[in-house]
Amino acid sequence: MLEATSESLWFAFGLTLFAGLATGIGSALAFLTRQTSTRFLSTSLGFSAGVMLYVSFMEIMRKAQLSLAGELGEVDGTWAAVGAFFAGILLIGIIDRLVPCEENPHEVHKVEELCGPAACISNGALMRMGLFTALAIGIHNFPEGLATFAAALHDPNLGVPVAVAVAIHNIPEGIAVSVPIYYATGSRKKAFAWSFLSGLSEPLGAIIGYVLLLPFFNGLTFGLLFASVAGIMVYISLDELLPTAQEYGHHHLSIYGLVAGMLVMALSLLLFI
Repeated sequence: MLEATSESLWFAFGLTLFAGLATGIGSALAFLTRQTSTRFLSTSLGFSAGVMLYVSFMEIMRKAQLSLAGELGEVDGTWAAVGAFFAGILLIGIIDRLVPCEENPHEVHKVEELCGPAACISNGALMRMGLFTALAIGIHNFPEGLATFAAALHDPNLGVPVAVAVAIHNIPEGIAVSVPIYYATGSRKKAFAWSFLSGLSEPLGAIIGYVLLLPFFNGLTFGLLFASVAGIMVYISLDELLPTAQEYGHHHLSIYGLVAGMLVMALSLLLFI
């Protein structure tokens, strides 16, 4: 069961809002720096993937299975947990497939793109690219917001590292929105605003998901939701974070970051046993 006190709700919502609005950090970096720190992005994205993978397999799936076993019995509960896990993967995979490749928010972008020519692309096409990228990020962030919110609402000690991991993964997405909109409008304010707003879909996803599920919250619902959240986070890590980290050109740094993220997550969980 999820504890739904007003304090826990506000805390979970605050973490989800922080994670979503990290797209604004990416946009700010694009305008305040002249060169992309590819080493930092490779390491931090790998770190984020490590946090998500470890917590999904070692904590979230375990709690989901225990909850479902209590409701359905050990065998049926285990089957239900596995089914919900892959249903989460299927959901985020379908969402990813619906986004056109050219507007995919996980294509690698660099700050240097702001300093180069517009590559003979019309302002209208650039604006379309930026707005569709913002829309794509919004669609992606709906289930990510629910995942962050559910983790934080169930266990604040679990929610903080999950929110940080999601926030790190949102930074390059902010750059992806800002670059084309800046070139299309010539306005840093508009580029930052659209990048910032695209992150609001994350807390919006948390609110909508919570409102829809609130009447049905029990041990069964919680177990199915948590297992699907684990699937969503594993997909994000393997399909988005690690490939993006390695595309920034530092394969070993991304793996070092991955291991560091797992270690930090493991230690943080051990401290609260």
